[in-house]
Amino acid sequence: MKAYIVTNNVSVKEKYAAEDVLYFDVSYGEILVKARDMCHKGHRLLTHPLSGSVKPNETPFKSIMVAKEITKPDYEESVRLIELAVQTYNKFPKLDIIWNEQVLDDFRAVDLELIDGAVASMLRK
Repeated sequence: MKAYIVTNNVSVKEKYAAEDVLYFDVSYGEILVKARDMCHKGHRLLTHPLSGSVKPNETPFKSIMVAKEITKPDYEESVRLIELAVQTYNKFPKLDIIWNEQVLDDFRAVDLELIDGAVASMLRK
């Protein structure tokens, strides 16, 4: 695959090849920052950083695809979009909820489903 999946979702890590997944045991917001840092280095966003209908403070998991190829930073789209996503994430109040494992599995499944669709779309190109 010509993309990295930046994720904190172990289900994504387990499903996709190790060379394509950059797994970090961090929060949703920290995944946005990891992707942001990659965009500043010249990786291009391939998926919207706030995809899905779940608000960023309502799920602990996030997977974002970025191009493996490094070019000059795309300030017009990728950098702007990921910076806005970080700002949006920071606007939401942090919920003080401790999710049980069944709920966490559901959140992992939703995130995996979203990235599966992105990967399938990319492979068709």
